[in-house]
Amino acid sequence: METLLWIRFVLGILFLFGGMSLFVLEIMALFKLDYVLNRMHAAATGDTLGIGLSLVGLMFLSGWNFTTLKLALVLVFLWFSSPVASHLIARLEVETHAGKDQYEKEERDANKELCKPD
Repeated sequence: METLLWIRFVLGILFLFGGMSLFVLEIMALFKLDYVLNRMHAAATGDTLGIGLSLVGLMFLSGWNFTTLKLALVLVFLWFSSPVASHLIARLEVETHAGKDQYEKEERDANKELCKPD
C-alpha cells in the first residue's frame, strides 16, 4: 500500500513539474516571438497544456475524493474556455488589422537584409 502512495506522489510531482516547465517555455516564447498572433498562439497552447498537466498532478496528489472531482471539473472548463477565448481575441485582431502594417514592414526589412548582395 505504501508503494502505491509513493507512485502516486511521484506521478503528481512529475505532472506538476511538467506543467510548470511548460509555463516557463510559454513565457520565453512570449518574449521571443514578434507578431501578436504568434505570441497569442504560444500563450494559448502553453496555458491549456500547462494548466492541464498541473491540475492532473494535483489530482494525483489529492487522491480519490471530492476535491479530485472539483479539479477535474475545473480542468474541463478551462479546456473549453481558454482556446475559445484565445480564438475570439485572435479573430478580433485579424479583423481590425491591428499591428498588421508594422508586421509587414518588419518582414519587408528582414527580406531586404537577406537579399542584399555581398
